[in-house]
Amino acid sequence: MERLKDRVIIITGAAMGLGYASALEAAKNGALLTLVDYNAELLEKAKATILEQYPQTKIITAVADVSSEAAVKQYVDDTVNEYGRIDGFYNNAGIEGRQAPLVEYDLDVFKKVVDINLMGVYYGLKYIIPVMQKQEYGRIVNVASVGGIRGVMNQTAYVATKHAVSGITKNAALEYGRYGIQTNAIAPGAILTPMVAEAFKQVNPTDPKQAETVYAQANPTKRLGLPEEVGKLVTFLLSEDCSYVNGQIIAIDGGQSNSYGNV
Repeated sequence: MERLKDRVIIITGAAMGLGYASALEAAKNGALLTLVDYNAELLEKAKATILEQYPQTKIITAVADVSSEAAVKQYVDDTVNEYGRIDGFYNNAGIEGRQAPLVEYDLDVFKKVVDINLMGVYYGLKYIIPVMQKQEYGRIVNVASVGGIRGVMNQTAYVATKHAVSGITKNAALEYGRYGIQTNAIAPGAILTPMVAEAFKQVNPTDPKQAETVYAQANPTKRLGLPEEVGKLVTFLLSEDCSYVNGQIIAIDGGQSNSYGNV
């Protein structure tokens, strides 16, 4: 079953990690894609790899910094000009920033995290929702992270922005559900992406794999998640099957966010 057959889907942060995994799954399910990323080289590599597996997929790319309002408007306009509509939006691009206690956090890094994780998400919604309103149809998936539903030591900027994404998601759902637009967010835990691997390097520079193993022991499943598992959830939320799920922050973390202490 091709859940996204001929649906026009925009994915930000599409060159790697959860964005790429979701783009691959969307292509598998018949979507027409706009892939957005700031890294032109990795973006073209992602496109080529997807086309190797699903050569029938139509893909346009946009090299853009999501913290730039003008760049966001441009990738939205380009998509409408190419396809005539926008059915789904995976509002995924984000950064972790750095790990440091709140009072020691570098202010410039903090502002950059806000610009990308919060303003980038907002700009996407600002320009895509009006397109979906005219269609009276749309599916939006924001990325909140488990850092958007609980605290994470030494990641104040990340947690603050991801909680904000959770709030934006709920408000968008309330305001635009009447137009046939369902807005939800996913809250991934530790998924084996390059960003998470880099975080483990910060935790244990000499043996990041050991840091990964230790972290996984606190999870009920005793493992970390896989990007393709997130891609399948995103595809569902972007599909017609998600017709009455709205304003939800859906954790995909093996159940770890439900626990208090070790399991």
